[in-house]
Parts: sequence; structure tokens; C-alpha cells
Amino acid sequence: MAHYNHIIIGAGMTGDSAVKGIRSIDKKASIAVIGSEKNKPYDRPPLTKKLWKGDHLESIWRKTLEENLHFYLGRNVTAIDAKMKHVTIDGKEEVTYDKLLLATGGTVRKLEFKAEGIIYYRTVEDYLKLCDLTNSKNNFLIVGGGFIGSELAAALSIHKKKVTMIFPEGSIGEKNYPKGLSNFITEYYKKKGVTLLSSDAVQDIAGSTDNFLVKTKSGKELHFDSVIAGIGITPNTKLAESIGLSIDNGIHVDEYCMTSDPNIFAAGDVANFYNPALGKRIRIEHEDNANKMGECAGRNMAGEEVKYDYLPNFYSDLFDLGYEAIGEMDSRHEMVEDWKEENKEGIIYYLDSGRIRGVLLWNVWEQIPNARALIGAPGPFTIDNLKGLIRM
Repeated sequence: MAHYNHIIIGAGMTGDSAVKGIRSIDKKASIAVIGSEKNKPYDRPPLTKKLWKGDHLESIWRKTLEENLHFYLGRNVTAIDAKMKHVTIDGKEEVTYDKLLLATGGTVRKLEFKAEGIIYYRTVEDYLKLCDLTNSKNNFLIVGGGFIGSELAAALSIHKKKVTMIFPEGSIGEKNYPKGLSNFITEYYKKKGVTLLSSDAVQDIAGSTDNFLVKTKSGKELHFDSVIAGIGITPNTKLAESIGLSIDNGIHVDEYCMTSDPNIFAAGDVANFYNPALGKRIRIEHEDNANKMGECAGRNMAGEEVKYDYLPNFYSDLFDLGYEAIGEMDSRHEMVEDWKEENKEGIIYYLDSGRIRGVLLWNVWEQIPNARALIGAPGPFTIDNLKGLIRM
């Protein structure tokens, strides 16, 4: 039975960052990384962004430090014995640990329909499959108008494909952006040739592979060569639940990324942590959090005591538009818009009781540190004292 100082369940960005965190403290510790995908760690954001704009696939690989590191790829952890510190792989192979990290990420939400060949877009294999389809197919349906859906619609349109988006909101980003900006983006997509089925949903999908018949709740019947769903993920907490760890919208961790078991840590998409700037517990599914939290967890597994009090940022590319954002980008908050050029370049502040809860930097770059400093500041902030607060 193999023994490792550290076992990391999850071979994604968080797992890779944890390896780096461990290695920054302990150069010789034995590490095992167990991942359900057959690939070594890679960056996910380019799968809907830069790869469609000409970057080579080789650019996504993370170059994980492999000295005294063993990968178990294309494998699944089927059980954990926290008392004995045993991990069972594929129901048969057992390995043991001193410290364990759950970087299990999320499981894609799936539609209820039985049609075969729907792509639930998340992995590099999904990217390769979709790339292959673009060589022979032209008519694509994207289910979902969130980050993944809107980025994929732009990517496929750039490649001259016929793209239809269907989503329940009245406009793209309705839950995230001010109404004017959301309407602007919606019209922008239409001008780019994307067909939008807003305020609608899929009623049924029949067919498979390259011939789908889609019925919508509004009564439309449409044919597509391919259906891609980007409807989010749910945190993959099954292993944590099986050993009685504290769960609520992810795995609860303390400020050191430690779970309710002192020998088990959690980080990344699956972890629910307290953020002092926002003054509440949050769970974040973005690259910056995966990198920073994974590294912090790794360092703490190796013996440091580093608090994770960082507020991560995120970003998106929509055709030739783009943004960086931090905090709560929630249109239910009071929003203060500070435009240099309306809907083209500006800053949106999200307020609650005079406190800044989030900042959207629309086509404004290199201002995340300033935005981060404002979140958690006592304020009070108003329309009058926010305008011009961050330079454009």
C-alpha cells in the first residue's frame, strides 16, 4: 500500500496550485494527485476564450512540478477512511496519507432529456469534441446565457457558425449587469449574428449526435447539428459527505482551508469559506480563487499557518468586449454607473447599505487592486463620491 505525505483529490487548477504551495514549503514531501480526467492539470478559462482566438492547445498545460509526485489520472476516489487515513481508488487500490486535500471541483448540471450527444461543456475533451464538430457542422444551439454560454456563443460566431442561444432571462447578463448594459450586450450579440431565444427554455430534445430536434416552452420546434449546455455546476461534495465533513453549499473550511477534520483540507470550486471583506461565507468558481486558495491550502498542509482572507477576481471575453470584476456582481444591489463612454468603457459599483459589494470594470484594465481595496471599506459610498473614484 503506497503512502504519501500529501494526497490531492482533483487534478485541476486548484490541485496544481496546491502542489506548488506544498513545494514552496517542503521540497521533498511525497505527493499524489488523483484526477478523474486523463489529462494532467490545465487552465480552463482558455477553453471558452483564447483557444478560439488562435492560441495553441499547448498553452493551457500547467507544467506541474513532478519531482516526488505521482499522478493517478483517469481514476476515481471511491471511498475515504478518515480515521485510518486511507483513500480507495476505483474500488480496489488503497493509498494512505498524512494530509488530504479535497479539490474535487464541481459536477456539471445536466438537462433532463435523454438525447445522446449533448455537450456539457467543461473539459479539454469537450473543447476538442466541439472543435471537431466545427469542421463539419454549422448549426449550434447553446443552452444557458451565463458565463460559459455567452463566451461560447461569441467563440463559435467568430468561427462563422450559426449560433442560437436559449436562456430564461430577458437579456444576456440580466442577473449581473445594469439593465442598460445588459440590453446593449443583447443587441450586440444580435448584430454579430447570434439568434437569441430569450425568456424561453428547452421543453424537449430528441435525436442525437448531429441531428437534434429541440422544442421550446414557447412552442418553437428547431433543428440543430449540435447542442451545447453551459448551465453551471454543483459542488462535488459526495466524498466529503461520506466522511461526515461539514457541508453547506460546498465543503465548509476555516480561514486556513481546513475542514472539520484537521487532517483534511478543501479548496477551489468546492470550498465554502469566510471572506472578511464581504463579511460572509462564499463559494467561488473562478480561476483566481482556484490558484490562490489551492496554493494557500498546500502551504498549510505542509505546516504553515496562512490565512485565506483573499477576495478573488474574475474576467470574461465577449467578442471584442471584456471585463474584470471582483466581489458580488449582482443586479439586485443598488448600482452606480460611471461611464467614460456609455456601455463601451466604464465602471459599475454594486452597493448595499452604502458599502461596496462588487465592482465591474467594463473594458477597464489593471484596476483590480484598487477595486479590491474599496470592497470592505467602511464608506458610506454614494453616487456623488463614487464617480471618478477609480481612474479610467
